Amino acid sequence: MKKLVKLFAKPKLNAPVMLAAWPGIGNVAIVVANYLLDKLDFKDLAEIDASYFFDPIGVLAREHIIETPQFPQSRFYYWKNKKGKNDLIIFVGDDQPDSKIYDFAGCVLDFAGAFGVKRIYTCAAAMTNIHFTEQPRVWAVGTNKQLVEELRKYELLQKGSIQIAGLNGLLLGLAKERDFDGVCLMAEVPTQTSRMENPMAALAILKVFARLLSIEIDTNELAEGAKETMEQIKQATAIAMGEYIEHFTQPIWEQDNGEEGEEGEDEGNIGEEN
Repeated sequence: MKKLVKLFAKPKLNAPVMLAAWPGIGNVAIVVANYLLDKLDFKDLAEIDASYFFDPIGVLAREHIIETPQFPQSRFYYWKNKKGKNDLIIFVGDDQPDSKIYDFAGCVLDFAGAFGVKRIYTCAAAMTNIHFTEQPRVWAVGTNKQLVEELRKYELLQKGSIQIAGLNGLLLGLAKERDFDGVCLMAEVPTQTSRMENPMAALAILKVFARLLSIEIDTNELAEGAKETMEQIKQATAIAMGEYIEHFTQPIWEQDNGEEGEEGEDEGNIGEEN
């Protein structure tokens, strides 16, 4: 870990938990993590040497000069929770590695363990047929039965099995092997909006996360962003529906009314009175 992680600080943390976030559907986890970083007094903690896990596919030439290869940032931040029993570490990765993903998850957990973290949280989108105007529900899964019973008290359990893709799931699977507590919080995201950022789902997860950790955080700014996004979707939907109707319908005067010039018919005169 010492070779792969550069430390910026060595704080004494009180029973810390960790939230790990990467880009994904709706960028749900990234929105949650960045909002927490913006609203709470987080400080730089460490950075993973991404060159070990990522292979750059090219370089940028700026003003005719080639720059050195760039790698996705993978950084840790910490926040001392003066009003609660758990301090918080947030890990934000700009990307998920295509290879060495298991090693990457192990590196994150090595670091967490070194700082005394006992519980890891991840966030994800749950693709459903929910309408974009509906309030998204939040579900959760845990790494052991005791944790599941804790989640049950918050009414976060959903029947059935679910596949959690990428590091959101793999990190917790490896955490289970290493006897960490692990929780994945999943918010509903409409299938038709899967390609756009979804602050509505992020807001739903953030509220649950704050309850679980007894954190006070002002969510008004994220709520406003969610409203603006919903209005944008409404406008885009209205435009798309208008184009659909225009494409598949014709004014009556443009429709083919059969053979032209039949006896007793006046061409081009619609609705004339006798």
